[in-house]
Amino acid sequence: MTQPDNTAKQKTPPPRKLMLVRFGKMGTLGWCEHNETNIPRTRPHVVIKTSRGLELGQLVGVGNYRSGQFKSTPEQVEEYFGPTETGQPVITETGTFVRFATPEDLREQQHLEISAVQEAKTCEKLAAELNLPMKIIEAEHLFGGERVVIYFTSEGRVDFRELVKRMAREYQTRIELRQIGSRDEAKLVGDYETCGQECCCKRFLKILAPVNMRMAKLQKATLDPSKISGHCGRLKCCLRYEDATYLELRERLPKKGETITTAQGVGRVVDVQILTQLVVVQFENGDRQAWPVDEINALNKLAPAEEVQKEVASQPQPEISEKEITAVDEVTTEIEDLSRQMRSEEQRPRGGQQRPPRDSQPQSRPQQQGQQDRGGKSDRPGGGKNRNKKFKKRFQNNNGNNNPGNRNNGGPRPNQNQNQRPNRPPQPEGGNS
Repeated sequence: MTQPDNTAKQKTPPPRKLMLVRFGKMGTLGWCEHNETNIPRTRPHVVIKTSRGLELGQLVGVGNYRSGQFKSTPEQVEEYFGPTETGQPVITETGTFVRFATPEDLREQQHLEISAVQEAKTCEKLAAELNLPMKIIEAEHLFGGERVVIYFTSEGRVDFRELVKRMAREYQTRIELRQIGSRDEAKLVGDYETCGQECCCKRFLKILAPVNMRMAKLQKATLDPSKISGHCGRLKCCLRYEDATYLELRERLPKKGETITTAQGVGRVVDVQILTQLVVVQFENGDRQAWPVDEINALNKLAPAEEVQKEVASQPQPEISEKEITAVDEVTTEIEDLSRQMRSEEQRPRGGQQRPPRDSQPQSRPQQQGQQDRGGKSDRPGGGKNRNKKFKKRFQNNNGNNNPGNRNNGGPRPNQNQNQRPNRPPQPEGGNS
């Protein structure tokens, strides 16, 4: 008898439940582990524990949960936001879930925000007393009260050690000063843009990729700095949204100065319109006309013969199977046999002897009659000789008489049957008599 296997089967651990939370003044995104089986849609605020301390955050995608598990995987979310310039992930595992926020937690957060305004003013006053070249942007007081984070901008590095000591002595808590750039400043203080929407960097944009003037020129935007700059004083981030589409449409259009052919002739490209996909062409007479890019064909510049040979030589030769080689040989053999047979038929004598027809069908009666009329040999005995005698007599009579129907006298040709050929006398030996 076999003994029962007492070894317990290793159970696979259940997948961790993660929730996507946005927290902090900078709108940081992070994954928080939890054990909740139901995520209520009416309570989007949660209290989480991060490396900075206890914070109040907001759930992202409240309707994207099933049995407490976020439907999209972390890889799919990373792919949605795209890679960063530094290569670091946009979303990291920030901390753990503590509880859903209660009304008391929300009221406490409002009091902390009011006190953070006063803390920013105090820090700005102390920085002026210490003559520090820095601009205080905003302060953030964490929900647990463990830390106060102050954001500032400066053109260079600042020694703020004395400022931190005075702030810690004033509020009896840990003070953290963080230097930010102009775009992060707009994320904190920006409100609404000229489009009527809230600033993208403050509302949803997490990756602040660089924007250059080439994008503005490609999109035919005005080059007025006051119209293409945002709250940060730099080019608007929205210029980058459609840059890939403009580049794709621009590749379909010919370059300026290129010679192209149109329905009205050859012309030179003087301007292109990316969105409408039109090409403005100037002809030799000076006229200009816009043509759709689908109706024109750019002239192909012929490459030197050496480059063409190199390109052909570099291409891989197609492989030919044995069946294809055998089929080609058979066709070549058939063509050679046919050409040899045709040459042998052409070399046969073409005298009075009748040439056998190529096909196996017997010759028709009108063809045989025509051969007898032309003086050739007939199947009947003596048929050809009698016909030659008649032609000789008729030729002698016509040669001596002034017959109006004679062709030598220039008279009209007698009417003959269309199905039969005229009977012409044979040429005597020695020339015309």
